[in-house]
Amino acid sequence: MTDHPLSLAVNGRERLLADRLTAFRASAPKRTESVVVVGLGYVGLPTACALQSSTAQVTGFDISEERLRAIKTGEVDLPEAERRVLARALASGSLQLSCDPSVLAAADVVIVCVPTPVDEHHRPDLAALRSACETVVSFARRGQVVVLTSTTFVGTTRQLLVEPLAERGLRVGTDVHVAFSPERIDPGNTDHVQRETPRVVGGATQACAQRAAEVVSRMTNSVYLVSSPEAAELTKLYENIFRAVNLALANEIADSCAVLGLDPIEVTIAAGTKPYGFLGSFPGPGVGGHCIPCDPHYLLWQLGREGLSVPLIEQAMRSIDQRPGRVVQRVVEMLAEAGIDHSGARVMVAGVSYKAGVRDLRESPALPILAGLRRLGVDVHHHDPLLPEISLPDGTQMVGEPAPRGRDWDLVVIHTVHPGMDYSWARDCPRVLDATYLFDSVPHRRVL
Repeated sequence: MTDHPLSLAVNGRERLLADRLTAFRASAPKRTESVVVVGLGYVGLPTACALQSSTAQVTGFDISEERLRAIKTGEVDLPEAERRVLARALASGSLQLSCDPSVLAAADVVIVCVPTPVDEHHRPDLAALRSACETVVSFARRGQVVVLTSTTFVGTTRQLLVEPLAERGLRVGTDVHVAFSPERIDPGNTDHVQRETPRVVGGATQACAQRAAEVVSRMTNSVYLVSSPEAAELTKLYENIFRAVNLALANEIADSCAVLGLDPIEVTIAAGTKPYGFLGSFPGPGVGGHCIPCDPHYLLWQLGREGLSVPLIEQAMRSIDQRPGRVVQRVVEMLAEAGIDHSGARVMVAGVSYKAGVRDLRESPALPILAGLRRLGVDVHHHDPLLPEISLPDGTQMVGEPAPRGRDWDLVVIHTVHPGMDYSWARDCPRVLDATYLFDSVPHRRVL
């Protein structure tokens, strides 16, 4: 395995503490077991693709026949290189697809990769995870390795896998091996490939950790062992909470720059020249995706049940929730400055996915922005070639404008800029609100 340097903010501290991590080193050639990946979404499908070249047989299991059809036809949101890998794996049979849970019984390794969202009250929604784990436990047999990758609250692996397996009479660490290894997949970002991204593994026993690490090492050059599934679970929550706090801070710095007449991108890049003690993020219209807006609430929910308040995290998540409202407010302000009543004003939102280059609408700030503008009576539309049709939280269906003209709109909100797509039409709009802070090809654009 390849050792990967720590990333600590205090210069030199990483060298002092590097020996606190245990790097996994395979002592024998990698096995060629059969693997079943449970859940074929944004994590499960890349996981299956990464395993198929080093595993005798990989089966992707998903309860959605529609999802399986989309995978078979290549209608999935993957980088081009991974799409080619997927096509070859399906053609050769090294990756098979199934919606029959009985495939779990024959597997040597089961990897659980199902979504763990939050509900409208920011409470963990473990319906999919509970169902998946119940199915895995019901088909479990002696000799299996079961690895949970879905981000969740501390204790989930033990509660949903270790204890139910023991109730079935399977001794964890002897009969079956169970571990938690949080996923670290960055959809749409070709700079962060699985093979070069280290993974953490926490086993229910030392033997569990070793067996699980053998599997995980097929997807990455660096695997580190921690003392327990609980330590690995909190590791993933800490990673995403750090990112959430950092993004909330970046947005506040951007607001400060607006008052002071400075460019937040310039300031952030300049601060980033310091080789220690700083890790910058860029501001934006809000935070979306399946991780940052959701995962911190798993810890907040769990600590709340224990009576512990964590004000910094709580405030960061409030700030993130409020950010799309700031975009709505700026739209109204810019229209008012031009003497345009926002009620009935024609506004275009360019790009609605939560992230450039992906078709993922989960938790996208565009949804509350569109909904907020509609509530104010704005005649709002969207343009996103990756998501031509979307559904707002209240069920409203919106069909996108396939070829907008800038002069047809009172204002354009630049929300997400997909690579390789033409946004030159926005220059013809008299008012452009750049919520990305990076759309500087329009001289008259304004930022939040």
